[in-house]
Amino acid sequence: MTTHWILGPGAIGRLLAHSLSPIAATTLVGRRALPARQMLTTPAGEQRVLPLNSLTIAQLASNTPVPPAFVHITTKAMAAESALAGITDCISPSTPLVLWQNGFFAQPRITQAWPGPVLCATTTEGAYLTGDDGVVHAGHGHTFVGDLHNQHGALAEELAHALNQAGLAATKVDDIRQRLWQKLAVNAAINPLVALNGVLNGELRGEAYAGHVVPVVKEVAAIMLAEGIAPPNDGNGEDAWLALVWQVVENTANNKASMLQDVEAKRPTERGAILGPLIDSAHRHGLACEVLQALDNELAVLEDSF
Repeated sequence: MTTHWILGPGAIGRLLAHSLSPIAATTLVGRRALPARQMLTTPAGEQRVLPLNSLTIAQLASNTPVPPAFVHITTKAMAAESALAGITDCISPSTPLVLWQNGFFAQPRITQAWPGPVLCATTTEGAYLTGDDGVVHAGHGHTFVGDLHNQHGALAEELAHALNQAGLAATKVDDIRQRLWQKLAVNAAINPLVALNGVLNGELRGEAYAGHVVPVVKEVAAIMLAEGIAPPNDGNGEDAWLALVWQVVENTANNKASMLQDVEAKRPTERGAILGPLIDSAHRHGLACEVLQALDNELAVLEDSF
């Protein structure tokens, strides 16, 4: 049976564990112990309780289980490298990693540093935690899997097949860099606004917030063009990017975005991984980024108040 370690038992980590555990040997790995019985609330509102295997990093070091076929790193972007460093003595350097981070920060850094295969996953699955023993699968999405240098297609195909078996729609792709930048664009338009205003994704469609989405997308679309990232769904320019954002808002209307979860928990957000690459790119290309910079500044002030 294929073994999966999931490093970082947050919302996506626990959703993965719930989904994979019926078909694979799955271990959640985190800094602290979790209750053995974990509840998943499905998008339909059903509640399922499963015993999930979990270990702390300290337990992993003293009692290493069967070596994994995949290590999924589902921590926040800024914690991914340190989390990996905490388990490198427990795994072979040829072990495939799967990076589930938002933004475009951890992916190129770990791909360059890790000697084994590094896959990147970008997903629109919606999930949020309800405590130490619960996760809500707020909305079905789609996951794309590939690697930045397009060298591990068979491995990406294997993982996509496993995710589909687990009930998480997934596709192996050759253009994961494009898709990571597309996800970055969507995250930049949704996460900061919902985090700063304390609303669910779907509320961005309302009159109070919709007008704030458009200027974000305008700046993002110009940056994507400069980076050579094609508009989504074979569309054209700003309109295509705005359509994608509204599509994701609709699909994840009941989702509490990860950045909002961070704000509510009074912990640092992923603004550096989401807004940072876009602002850096805008500066490189001499493009306007006043709206993005203002969002980053507001989030920085909010984080300083924690």
